[in-house]
Parts: sequence; C-alpha cells; structure tokens
Amino acid sequence: MATKKTKPSKDAAPKDITNKKVDSLAPHMEDSAGELMTTDHGVKINDDQNSLKAGNRGGTLLEDFIMREKITHFDHERIPERIVHARGSAAHGVFQVYESQAKFTKAKFLEDPKAKTPVFVRFSTVAGSRGSSDLARDVRGFAVKFYTEEGNFDLVGNNIPVFFIQDAMKFPDLVHAVKPEPHNEMPQAASAHDTFWDFISLMPESAHMVMWTMSDRALPRSYRMMEGFGVHTFRFVNDKDEAHFVKFHWKPLLGVHSVAWDEAQNISGKDPDFHRRDLWEAIESGEFPEYELGVQIVAEKDEHNFDFDLLDPTKLIPEEIVPVKRIGKLTLNRNPDNFFAETEQVAFHVGHIVPGIDFTNDPLLQGRLFSYTDTQLIRLGGPNFHEIPINRPVVPVHNNQRDGFMRQQINKGRVSYNPNSLGGGCPYQAKMSEGGFTSFAERIDAKKVRERSKSFFDHFSQATLFFNSQSEPEKNHIVDALSFELGKVETIAIRERMLGILAQIDTGLATQVAYNLGLHVPKKPEQPMNQSIPADGDPKDFQPVKVNPKLKKSPALSMANTIKDSIRTRRIAILAADGVNENSLLEMKDALIAEGATVHVIAPKLGTITGENDTQIAVDQSLLTVASVLYDAVYVPGGTNSVATMAAEPDAIHFLNEAFKHCKAIAADTEALQVIEATYFSRKLPPDFTSKSVLMEGIVIGDDLNKLSSQFIAAVSQHRFWEREKPRKVPA
Repeated sequence: MATKKTKPSKDAAPKDITNKKVDSLAPHMEDSAGELMTTDHGVKINDDQNSLKAGNRGGTLLEDFIMREKITHFDHERIPERIVHARGSAAHGVFQVYESQAKFTKAKFLEDPKAKTPVFVRFSTVAGSRGSSDLARDVRGFAVKFYTEEGNFDLVGNNIPVFFIQDAMKFPDLVHAVKPEPHNEMPQAASAHDTFWDFISLMPESAHMVMWTMSDRALPRSYRMMEGFGVHTFRFVNDKDEAHFVKFHWKPLLGVHSVAWDEAQNISGKDPDFHRRDLWEAIESGEFPEYELGVQIVAEKDEHNFDFDLLDPTKLIPEEIVPVKRIGKLTLNRNPDNFFAETEQVAFHVGHIVPGIDFTNDPLLQGRLFSYTDTQLIRLGGPNFHEIPINRPVVPVHNNQRDGFMRQQINKGRVSYNPNSLGGGCPYQAKMSEGGFTSFAERIDAKKVRERSKSFFDHFSQATLFFNSQSEPEKNHIVDALSFELGKVETIAIRERMLGILAQIDTGLATQVAYNLGLHVPKKPEQPMNQSIPADGDPKDFQPVKVNPKLKKSPALSMANTIKDSIRTRRIAILAADGVNENSLLEMKDALIAEGATVHVIAPKLGTITGENDTQIAVDQSLLTVASVLYDAVYVPGGTNSVATMAAEPDAIHFLNEAFKHCKAIAADTEALQVIEATYFSRKLPPDFTSKSVLMEGIVIGDDLNKLSSQFIAAVSQHRFWEREKPRKVPA
C-alpha cells in the first residue's frame, strides 16, 4: 500500500474562495470577437451560408458534415424543461456568516466570519412552463447553491415556509392536479381550475399552504423583496456530534412587498418578464440584492414541546415562539453570462449537504432525496450533470464513478474500484476528523408501516393562525383570491367542498367567499375529509383534528409589519411634456435618485422634451409603451404647457387612475392640480383636498419642492396604501 499523502492543515484553508467558482468557469467561457468560425471540433468553416449540393440546383449531399453538425446541434438545443420550477431567473453572489456557529454546526462555511462562500441562486415560479408569466399567482422557488470548501450545499426552498402535502408519495398527484388539465392543456400557470381544487378539497392537510398561496405572498413585487424558506426541518450537527433541529429563513433587506392581483394581471400583459428584468437590471446597476440568512434552532430535548409536529412540512414554527436568529448575509452581485449554460443547466438537489448539516424524518424531505437525482438524470442527460461547469464544486472530485453520457473528467490510471492495491488504495476514505461526512446517529426502532403519525392530523390551526395574523387589507385580498379561484371552478360540488374546508379555518372567511360564489357554507363538511388515508384504515381514525394553540396571532406572518424605511430601487415615473417646469422636475428627480430610486421621465413621445426655460430633458419612456403597473409611484411636475398637455392626454390620466387603484403613492406640484382634477379618483377625495399639502392616502401635493420631495419619499417607502383600496375603487 502507498503511504497516505499529507493534506494541508485546517488552518491553511483559504479564507476567501469567492473567486474559485469564477476561476473554475473561466476555462469554459468563449468570446468569439475577432475569431474565425469553426465546427464543434475545431475545423475552420469556409461557408456557413450554403449547404453542399450536387450542382447549384441539385440535391443536398449527405456528406455535408458542416450542415449536419449545425442542424443536429440545433435540433438538440433544448433540454426537457423542469416539471416544476420551469420558469426561472438566477444570479451569482457571495455569502458570509456574521459570527461562528460552531456551537451548533461543524459546517465550515458557517464557522469562519472571514470566509466568503460563492453562491448561485435561482428564483422561479412553480406551476407554469418556461414561457409563462412571472406574475402568475404561484409559489416562488428560492434555491441557493453554496460552493463551499467542503463541497456543494444546496438549500432548495420556496418563498412560503410550508407545503401542500405531508408525504412525498402525494407529490405527483399534487403536480398533476395543478398543471394544465390533460384533455385541453388549460389553464397555463394558474391554479384556478377544477382539477387543482378537487384535489385540494380532498386533502385538508393543504389548508395552511392554500392560505399562503391565496395571500399577497403569491404575488411578490420582486424577487428582491420576498422571503425564502428551507420549508423542511433540518439538523445542525456540531463537532461533538450534538444535534439541533433547524429551520432556514432568508430575510430580504428591502422588506417583503407584493403587487395587487389586478396589477399582476396587467403586468403579465405589459411585461411578462417583469421579475426577471427587475433582478437583472438591479444587479447591472449595482443595486445588489441582499438577504440575511436566519435560523430557528430547537434543541433535541424540546422536539415534542410544541402543539404541532416539527417534522410536519405543512407547519411552521411561529417566530414569537422561536425567534429567527440572523447569522449571515447573501449578496447577489453578478448576472449569469449565459442563461442556458447557467440558469437552465444548474441542478439543485436537497440531498446536497455538507458535514454539519443533516436530514430529519420529514416524510416530504425523504421523498425529495430520491426525486431530485432522478429528475436531473432525465433532464440533463445522464449521471454526469455534476460536471456541467455551473454545477461543479470548487473542490476537486475524487471517486471511482466512471463513464456515462457526457463524461468530461478524464480519469488516469487502471483502478476504478475500492478497496484496491494497484492504485495504492486511492482515493482514500476520509475520517470524521478529516471532514468525512457521517450521518447523524439517530436511534431508529420501528416496524415497517404505511401510516402517518397522529401528530400530523392537525390541518387547520396554523391556517387559522395565518389568517388571524393578517391585516384587514390582506384578509380582503385572501377573500378576493379564493372567490376568483373558486369562481373559475365549474363543478359546484368542489366549490361546496372547499367552503367546508374554509369553514374549519374561519367561519367569516367561508361566509364571505360563499356569498361571492352565490352558495351557502355547508353545515357539515363531506366525510371523510382527509382522503389521504390507508385503503384499509378506518376513516374515523384519520379525521383532521384542530388544536387550540396558545398563540392566536403572529405579527411576523403579516406583510404589513415588514421594513418600510427605504425607496432603494423603487421605480418612479415622472409624467411630463413640453413646457414642463425644469426645477419642478429635476429637483424631484435628483431627490429621488439620491435616495436610491430609479426614475423615468415619461412623455407622450420619445426623444426629449423642452422645459419652460428651453432646457432639453431626455425622455426615458413614452406613454405608448409603458404603464403604471411597471412603476411603484408617480409624480406630476408643474409647468403650464406640460400640465395642459397631460390633463388632455387620456393615457396620462389612465396612468394616474390606475396608480391610484393599485394604492400607490402619487405626488404633484401645486401647478399640476389641473392634471389631478382630470382624474376619476379626484372625485373620491375630500372636497378640500387642494388646500392640503399631504393627504392621508399617499397623495402628496405642494409647492415647496424640498418639503414635497421629503413627503413623497416617505410615502413611497410605505410601499402601498391598501386602506384606500376598498372604499376608493375606481375604474382604470
């Protein structure tokens, strides 16, 4: 046997590996500027415009290897899209822990505050295909690949902390139900149809998740303004082999914000790439998205001290019971160089963990451990998907696995098995002290059964907690969403069954939805409610139970309580035309930009507009190509001719009416009152609104530009004024 080579000490490990992933991708990047065209095998091409023929009007010859290679490659350019999470957008970044978490985990990237770990993050919708809209009412994927010095760790989560089902056995059923119906392939990227609600109405364990997906969480303003969750309960394991349960959270530093449902539908028509474009442009402009990694840690001895089961993926741990400790920051600082090679080919896997992080017996998590590998084998063509540059770890790979489709690593030597003597026993197995991964030694003593723990049978208490924790506007949005979704369901029996489910969550909620549907809430829901029971089980033994938890409300569950102290990266429209008051426009624009906002001057046509003093002002967008739904707020500057033009411009008035309808901040110079008075919503305002500098519902009017800009900035930072929504509905 050969003598084992000495490895670098732990202290010699690099502190900054942020460039390692960039360096590993560099050999695979090509810039064709100034280069001659070649085939995939390096043969220089003399003519890429004409196929080889038998005479200029003759048949194409089979020997034309250049054409055959070109067309064959084109025919195979598309890989199968993901079954779920098909439509995505991604970015490179870096993660850095604030202080060592060695007390809880031996994962090195969570131990050293000096270490910078490169990451690749992919956001996505779930139900729709690659060509669907970013603004569908849907769960959003939030998957993070950490390229750590111990190998890749994939934290594969969503922007909602719970899931529809408790057992992975039901995942194919869930996805089949929510996807377009097989007989007509409709509807795309939507859950408002019979098959989805038929399934959900027979699976009361979905009740909690349904409340989240019917809430504003399913309509994020931006990927940069939504939370992320690991969903499952994982384990932290330290170097003493002590374990703690852990839930992972991502907290966006810009706060958690949404759009209105009507707005989302309009955005889907105006710019279906709204979220994708928003992420790309923010990074390109240097406004790097930032999130803090938070953890909820529970000692093993406290596993059963809750009124819910920690291993139930339809449950969360309320932050008021176990606070979220923020332990590090994720910064996205570089867009992909090639969408297909990186965003499309990246392969996440919940089973990619590193020493110090381990699994629990969450039955949904256990099934995902199989499913992800199986999916990547089909989608990426074989077992070597880990060799695609975006998926490669920053550490060397040494094992006895060989061959397969698209093998890129060239292994030297005659040995591909272990144990061996011909290869000197290499590669060696790593001891725990050398960083070798060992599964946590959890004691298991049980019979093989197809059952669920009775601790999983509470399906409604946390759904009720979520609904009770919402603000009044958020509750109204949930009612509207359920009314819309169930209103699309053609089978009345399914609607009635869902009303029975909703009545278990909140009778007022069920009553309001029933009224909108023209139905009555059933006195008793259909029995058995839970259809996901063993075929030979007694239905009475599997009925949902409702726990009466001590916690009645959780402020952390309401978006109304999010951060509202910044207008960084908010998109603000300034409506102006020739004859605008330059000071009124430029001073407001400068004040907004100074606070980090993105400001667009929008005029009836592109080019430039001329100010009152003949100043030429560049126009960023025209009213012909943009709409209020693409902006967070709107300002109308003064200037006699500009005001007259805008007051007579239907698109400008519609822009303002729509911004008001969607509860956005609106500001106007006092000189621009004529434009405000031309709107429909001006009739909804108090009679003396022109005499007030600030109106309570996010409308700011004044002639002191310093005061006006500071008040407008404060209003925009509040995101929306939802209280104006119900009593102030206006046509737009």
